Amino acid sequence: MSVPRTRVLFVNTPTRAPLGADTWVHAQIMRELDRSTTELWAACVTGGASAPTPTYLLLRQIPDLRFRSVNFGPELHGRSWRGKLRALVSGVRVVPSFVRLVALVRYRHVQIIHTSDRPRDAFVCVLLARLTGATCVIHVHVGYGEWMSGLLKWALKRADALVAVSDFVARTLVASGHSAAKIHVVLNAIDPADWTPTEERDAARREFGVPEHAPLVITVCRLFPAKGVEELIRAVAAVREEYPAVRLMIVGQEMVTGFHQRLVDLADELGVGQHVVFTGQRSDVRRLMEAADVFAMPSVGEPFGLVFLEAMAMQLPVVALDSGGTSEVVQDGVTGLLSAPGDTQQLMENLLALLRDPARRQRMGAAGRQRMQALFTSHRMAADTAMVYKRLTSQK
Repeated sequence: MSVPRTRVLFVNTPTRAPLGADTWVHAQIMRELDRSTTELWAACVTGGASAPTPTYLLLRQIPDLRFRSVNFGPELHGRSWRGKLRALVSGVRVVPSFVRLVALVRYRHVQIIHTSDRPRDAFVCVLLARLTGATCVIHVHVGYGEWMSGLLKWALKRADALVAVSDFVARTLVASGHSAAKIHVVLNAIDPADWTPTEERDAARREFGVPEHAPLVITVCRLFPAKGVEELIRAVAAVREEYPAVRLMIVGQEMVTGFHQRLVDLADELGVGQHVVFTGQRSDVRRLMEAADVFAMPSVGEPFGLVFLEAMAMQLPVVALDSGGTSEVVQDGVTGLLSAPGDTQQLMENLLALLRDPARRQRMGAAGRQRMQALFTSHRMAADTAMVYKRLTSQK
């Protein structure tokens, strides 16, 4: 006797690159969910044949995924709460798009509506669930904070379930008054096949003029203060006293206007301007990591840190802070070295400890790859998500 499949609608509507971790995580879950037990739909802004959106380009590669094109109006980033609400309801195509989505959920008997903590998507999905009787799941990728928009806070309070990407994120939700009973922790993960070391170390070094034997520290992040790039530049400047040839490669896009120039000025002020390489946004992060000796990102309050998994998969030891969800990913003393927030001296000493000891770097790199394969694969993440669906549908 066949078991009825759980019918799930994912709603992801970002239209501009670079895509956030939320969209990438959802794509991995969709790809790995067992189609014998799950029927999947995805609602996104497709953008049309001549100008497809990056979300659609990513999701259309997933087999056995049915699409519904939607239009929820203009992007809401940077608008006030009232402005976001006005933008949401004023677009001429918003209402017909929403009505078609309601019809899909009802006609296909969709049981789970799964979206991210993007305010517009979260708001729409709560309304969609209320009108159809489906269960609304909001995937929370950041720690709860008062900086969140009123629209998102409203949706989080009214969602049927919240999926937190780490125990740290779950704790922030509980501390802010959300019921622990409706919070489910599903740790983030990656596909190991996308992050497998090869032999490309020299090519990336040549591209950026990094000498063959120079110690290379790499960080990959969106450039804004909380990621700790300024502290990392200061630490590398101190490391240079022992390793004059050391290089720091900073990979990522500026998220705060003027912050890139601030970093350039800091490096020049500390006398390491020629030792810091800014690559900007790159699509070949795996290749760049292969050129490095150590991965470092001293971010404060990191919700999870997918990039730590990527570095571990590439067999790089990690230097980071014991802050947020980082310690749930990086094992201090095993796959990397953690220091307290604000302790730049210890951050520098952790970098030096690894640069001095190639054998230790190798052991930690191997342990990181092993930990990622054992605990943080996209297959495990999808299986955990399926268990959340099962609990929710059985409750209903």
